[in-house]
Amino acid sequence: MSDLLTGPVEVVGAGLLGTSIGLACRRAGVQTFLHDLSAEHLRTASGLGAGRPRRPDDRPQLVVVAVPPDHLGSEIVAALRRTDAVVTDVGSIKSEPLQTVGEQLPDLLARYVGGHPMAGSERSGPLAASAALFDGRPWAITPHDEATPHAVSLVEELVRVCGAVPVTLDPGEHDRAVARISHLPHLLAVLVAGRLADAPDSHLALSGQGVRDVTRVAGGDPALWEQIVRHNAEALRGLLAEVREELDALQNALSDGDRDVLGALLARGVAGTEAIPGKHGGPAHAMRSVFVSVPDHPGELARLFADAGVAGVNIEDVHIDHDPGRPVGLVELLVEEARAEHLLASLESQGWITHR
Repeated sequence: MSDLLTGPVEVVGAGLLGTSIGLACRRAGVQTFLHDLSAEHLRTASGLGAGRPRRPDDRPQLVVVAVPPDHLGSEIVAALRRTDAVVTDVGSIKSEPLQTVGEQLPDLLARYVGGHPMAGSERSGPLAASAALFDGRPWAITPHDEATPHAVSLVEELVRVCGAVPVTLDPGEHDRAVARISHLPHLLAVLVAGRLADAPDSHLALSGQGVRDVTRVAGGDPALWEQIVRHNAEALRGLLAEVREELDALQNALSDGDRDVLGALLARGVAGTEAIPGKHGGPAHAMRSVFVSVPDHPGELARLFADAGVAGVNIEDVHIDHDPGRPVGLVELLVEEARAEHLLASLESQGWITHR
């Protein structure tokens, strides 16, 4: 158990994030209380071992508010009024809740410090939760001028107890950051996926891994995402205006046959992918995809990974594209570029069919 975060921790909201926080705290030996308006969620989270239901006489050291954006400010205010604990939250927008607390409870603002773990899933609810959800993931902490050092330290310790890496940001800067790296990509994925909804079957039959990669996050809960983007509208509007300008430039380049503009736009996309931090937050390394045909029956994927291990090559990522016309899948192994040829030769020597 942590010396600073001795507990109990109260979690308000027993969905994916709230239940995962409860499980992570229990993993560390910290007593946890749970509260949720849904009796089913509360029963499920408790049954998973994330904590016991909150009682009226409980005195938490820290309250974590893990509710949808529409209810975030009111639940933070309620927790500050109801307890003398430090209060944090895991909402994806930070400026608006801070403003709500400042307007309604300025005298208690010192006990509130915002937070936002950059972890999640397309799945929702307590059954999708895991104690390991936050391990190694960045977790934004957004202190403000009125926050006490003790409150900030306690929230930082929660982050470490959950296995995450604390990243300190100003609340406004946080909202601009998540608009850029999370909310805007989600909206653009939604727009691309929307072009598929009424597409002819003959078009959809050509679908491959590329379209799945681009549209994967569009499968998130529309009701939740409507709240997220609406509450971060100010930060998103500026980014969407920039995208609109580039879409206009792309349209004009296609109409005019302007290869220079088209090339510059495509090159800027490559530069953006290269700017994303690499593994463990370090610099990105040049990667290459190795494609292997794998029979679609039990044990073959495990054999492929074992043979890659024999070659001494670390697989950084993997995608599987099932061929509808054949009983095989095309497996894409992402490896460091310098090791790709060695892996290809090694796999071919062991009988695998590769594609160069």
